[in-house]
Amino acid sequence: MNGPTAATLTVGYYTAGDLPAIEPVLIDVYAEVYATEAAADPFFSVAKFTERLHAHARQPRWGCALGEVCGIPVGYAYGFARTAEYRWNGLLTPVPAADLEETDTRTFALCEVMVQAQWRGTGIARTLHEELLSHRIEERSHLLVEEDHPKVRALYERWGYQYMGTMQPYPDSPRYNSMIRTIP
Repeated sequence: MNGPTAATLTVGYYTAGDLPAIEPVLIDVYAEVYATEAAADPFFSVAKFTERLHAHARQPRWGCALGEVCGIPVGYAYGFARTAEYRWNGLLTPVPAADLEETDTRTFALCEVMVQAQWRGTGIARTLHEELLSHRIEERSHLLVEEDHPKVRALYERWGYQYMGTMQPYPDSPRYNSMIRTIP
């Protein structure tokens, strides 16, 4: 990792019961990371993010890896378990039916991986991602990357994710590359 050493980065793992204590931190980091996008598109507003955060935290086995350097929050990753009832709404491209079958332990929905700008390129995002996945019981991880962010998609491909299709999970959201990988 370039920049901070492993000794200066601390990562805590939190569950839905911890959300009231960490929610202000998650929202503050989001507001900083997505300030430009929020100014241009209401989908990225802090209010809409907060709605999604609450909806996600109500899902089974919500978990969050929150990273700090010298006690200052620098980023986080969070997600939840998909249930057997989950339907892949918003999938815009054909995908084999077997890839869409869910159980209560097949897929972890990785909703957010974000790191403040001054800490990007240091390995913190990967550390947060791997710490989050180390707590999972699911077989695979699924995430979405905006179509107009090829560098981010390439990063996730280096982490083992493969393109699955195109999704638009909300009517007001951008289109995303749907990506999936096995959780070791």
